[in-house]
Amino acid sequence: MPGWTWPAVAVLALVLGLVGGVVGGLTYDTVTEAQNPGAVSSGLNGVDTVWVPPLEQDNGSIAAVAQTLLPSTVQIAAEYDGDSAGATGSGFVLDRQGHVITNNHVVAQAAADDGLIEIVDHDGNRYEASVVGRSTVYDLAVLYADGVKQLEPAALGASQTLRVGESVVAFGSPLGLSSTVTSGIVSALRRPVTTGDENNESSYINAVQTDAAINPGNSGGPLVNLRGQVVGVNSAIATTGGGRAEAGNIGVGFAIPIEQVRITADQILRTGKARYPVIGAKVRTGRDDGVGAEVDEVLPGTPAEKGGLVKGDMITEVNGERVTDGIALIVSIRSHQPGETLEFTVQRGGRELTISVELGSEVG
Repeated sequence: MPGWTWPAVAVLALVLGLVGGVVGGLTYDTVTEAQNPGAVSSGLNGVDTVWVPPLEQDNGSIAAVAQTLLPSTVQIAAEYDGDSAGATGSGFVLDRQGHVITNNHVVAQAAADDGLIEIVDHDGNRYEASVVGRSTVYDLAVLYADGVKQLEPAALGASQTLRVGESVVAFGSPLGLSSTVTSGIVSALRRPVTTGDENNESSYINAVQTDAAINPGNSGGPLVNLRGQVVGVNSAIATTGGGRAEAGNIGVGFAIPIEQVRITADQILRTGKARYPVIGAKVRTGRDDGVGAEVDEVLPGTPAEKGGLVKGDMITEVNGERVTDGIALIVSIRSHQPGETLEFTVQRGGRELTISVELGSEVG
């Protein structure tokens, strides 16, 4: 063959490879979107979210926050036990592509039974929605409705910059009363609580605690700072009886930090599923002496076993932060991401050890 043939063949192969890659990527995206219309292969990077705070730093007006966020807040009506609107909750518009954030427990039964889910906007318009994906572990769900594309997304903020005593505003549909606004302060940060079904240990989160009035129906609605940015998702309330379900507000409410919402929403948009970190050890959650989390079992072949944890170890710190009990340990681990390496301070036989564990992952 002439000398110029091989370079020409190489260039042609490269061009065909690039074309094939583009066609393959487009085909994958088309198939994925056909199976799940709300899926976005590039996650949050592929949708139009709002990050710029709509209000000034020194804004002290709850009325201004309400006026800004109400158009971005929605009510969720989901089928439950045969009733087309048996479960009601709240949510907020995530982007300009038709996605809405809410709690998993609001839509869980409808999603499992292929029941009707509707999004109701501030003006009373209703849009039939589908579930892009949901996480039982973090009690979050991403919904999709084509008609929601016309609604203004809520601005996303950061819970990590919050201070105890800072003013916040809660939005939602408590007791079915749509477009309700309540205000209060940040009562505590990094509060270990369980959301959704209180019997489900897998829903422990590191919550933002607030005294803003939150009631059944507020679930999934945004908790907002005075700059008009969402800092959390209202998810649970405490009651005098110790439950967090069908009771009224007593000034102790909890919100999922927006940082976790962003991570979970990104995973769901990409794959329809969310992942959470695990170490492969079971701990006792009934201890209340505050001395640490006692390892009850270490499963074989898990990160915990590979790192050197054994049954009977008392974990007192994670990355230098104190752990008081099993619940606090679960919350601490789940505030990190799969693949990270954590340092556990362990009491064993009267000795203090430092054990490194690389987090594994599971879908949930």
